[in-house]
Formats: sequence, structure tokens, C-alpha cells
Amino acid sequence: MLPTNLDMDVLRSLVVANDLGGFVKAAARLGRTQSAISLQMKKLEDQIGQTIFRKNGRGVALTDTGDVLLGYARRILALNDEAMAATRGVAVPGAIRLGLPQDLAEHWLPKVLGPFHRTHPHIYFEAVVGRSRDLREQVVQGGVDIALTFGEIGQSRDDPETLAYLPLAWVGPRDFVADDDAPLPLALLDAPCMFRNFGIGALDAAGRPWRIAFTSPSLASLWGAVEAGLGVTIRTGLGVPDSLDILGERANLPPLRATAPLSLHLTPNGRGEAIERLQSVLLEALSSHLPAGARSGPALQERQVHAPLPTTNPTPAVAAE
Repeated sequence: MLPTNLDMDVLRSLVVANDLGGFVKAAARLGRTQSAISLQMKKLEDQIGQTIFRKNGRGVALTDTGDVLLGYARRILALNDEAMAATRGVAVPGAIRLGLPQDLAEHWLPKVLGPFHRTHPHIYFEAVVGRSRDLREQVVQGGVDIALTFGEIGQSRDDPETLAYLPLAWVGPRDFVADDDAPLPLALLDAPCMFRNFGIGALDAAGRPWRIAFTSPSLASLWGAVEAGLGVTIRTGLGVPDSLDILGERANLPPLRATAPLSLHLTPNGRGEAIERLQSVLLEALSSHLPAGARSGPALQERQVHAPLPTTNPTPAVAAE
């Protein structure tokens, strides 16, 4: 008896329907009708001989079998997409100078460089890590080909290059307990730093005493000081080490009701195929790793509408809509 081959299109419909939360949204993303998606799911159940959906209120959710199949579907699709990217990218030569703020270079960059290097092994990379203002100037001058930078805190203008608006947060060690009777110890990057200024301003506005316990020009050193318990700091949730926590209400710190826009800038001196491929990888990685409370900007919204579905999202219930 020949083995059964699962239909790749059907598996992609399953993943899209799960991640978007329903057959209607999946149909719109994939350019199909809702009934066509439903028929694909019926075909999938017939192929494996098991029920993969169960009733869940007014909609449906995955069964245990469905959860298992979803995991395999993600792996199959990821391998398929990697194979396609690798064969298409073999002949893409060149060098890329990528500019990043320290927040992204420390922990987030490997999520981008690893997949891109596997599909484009002949590309030479130069990472330029620095302050956002300097990176934007280097893009204009042609010293950097593509850069991700933070904009002004609180800026809400939807510029075309804006990828996301990232909420600010107090970051501290997991066992942090605020001492309301003592000045709050702060670990901060050296001035000038907009996160530093905003955090101090929020404490002053709330009448909360504070003291600077640690400063450094290096974000890696800053994370080390926070983990060691020298103080708390203020950043976005993107790139925070797993050993640290986003401090919530239990920390009794002033709320930070503001966001920092994250934007993508491309050199005006030319946009080759390699840069375009890297841009696509950057957007896909970012869309899969936005911190809680982040809002997508115009550039990322366009990517989320038109790009293939990321394959690393958690598993929500699927609503039939």
C-alpha cells in the first residue's frame, strides 16, 4: 500500500485558518471561498482518518489530533518554504550592511541571520550597531544599506516606513520587589538616550524618588546589571533577555503609556535583490516576534496582508465565523 501524501495547499490552509482565527479570514488571505477552505479541511480529515476539529461555542477548535497535525504542518511548510528560498537565492551575490539598534542586535538578530544565511550563504554581512539617529544618517549617506531604527517616543504619525509601535515597559529581575520607602534604583544607558529621559520624566511626574545605580554605553552591560539586581530599566519588550521580566503592576511603578515607533530605512543608492530578500526576512521575523501590546505600522500591515503566513506563531482556537 502506497503511503498517503498530504496536500501542501491543504496544510497551508490549516495553518492560516488557525493563525488568523477562522475560515473566513483564511479564505481572504488565500484568495479562496470559505466553503473551499471547509472542503479542504474535510479532505484533510478523510486523509488522516481522524477528526481534527471539535465544536467550541459558535465556532470550532482543534482536537488533540488537530494540534499534533498542526505542528507537523508548520514543519512541513517551513521546510518547503526554506527549500524554495534556497533554490531561488543560490545566484544572489553581494554584500549587505545592516544597521540595528543594540536592542535588536543582542537577541533578535540571530532569528534573522540564521534563516537568511542558510538560504543565501554567499552574501557577505556587515552589522552596524549604533544609536538610531546615527543609523538614519548613515542610510542617507549610503554607509548602511538597510537599517531598523527607533523613532521619537510618542510619535503616532503613520509614516510609510513605520513597522510597529512598541509599548515602553519597566524591565527588571524576576524577583524584583519595589521598596516604596527608598529611591528607585535605575540602570540606564549613557545620555543622550530617549528611553532614559522618558523613564526619568515618568518618575518625576509621579513624584517617585529615584537614583541612578548603573550606567553604560553597552546594552549587554545594562542587561547584566539589571539581572544582577542593581536596578530596573526602561526599554521596549523587543529583545529583552529571557532572564528578565517586564514589570507589571506588582512593581508599583508609574505606568508608561507611550510607544516607540520602529522603522525600516533603505539606502537611496540602490536596492539590489539581496537587500530586497533581507527586507522580506526582517519583516517576517518581526511580525512573528512583536511583544505584547505592540501595534503594527503601515509597512508591517502591508506585509501581513500580502506575505505568506509565518510558521512560528502559537496555537489559538479556530473560529468558524
